[in-house]
Amino acid sequence: MLSQDQTTLEIRTNGQGLIEITDMVQSWIGQTGIRTGQLTAFVRHTSASLTIQENADPDVRFDLETFFGQLVQESPSLYRHTCEGPDDMPAHIKSALTDVSLTIPVTNGRAVLGTWQGIYLFEHRHAPHRRQITLHLIGEE
Repeated sequence: MLSQDQTTLEIRTNGQGLIEITDMVQSWIGQTGIRTGQLTAFVRHTSASLTIQENADPDVRFDLETFFGQLVQESPSLYRHTCEGPDDMPAHIKSALTDVSLTIPVTNGRAVLGTWQGIYLFEHRHAPHRRQITLHLIGEE
């Protein structure tokens, strides 16, 4: 029988960086009773994003954060939209270059991820924020 469930996670960030949310997502999936299906994760913001990345070596997170910082400069002279600070328009660009939603298969009541894969919220602003991620799971019990 087809079932579905939905929730919203609230993640507090401390500023720019990758925050692993894999355990929170896996825990919620386990509580739904759905064993096989498809998970959609959607971040409800335009200056943060979601990604699946390596979760074994913290240097990967460091290198990604450094790369995106170099790729999208925080110089107000480059952008018209500067009213929310020098990191706002670059945050929108970084979000456009990454993903605001992920689709992940679910098997045996768990998100199907590779050995070294984790689900991350990618915060693109300097200031702390409260980010909302809506999770929607559809499948069979």
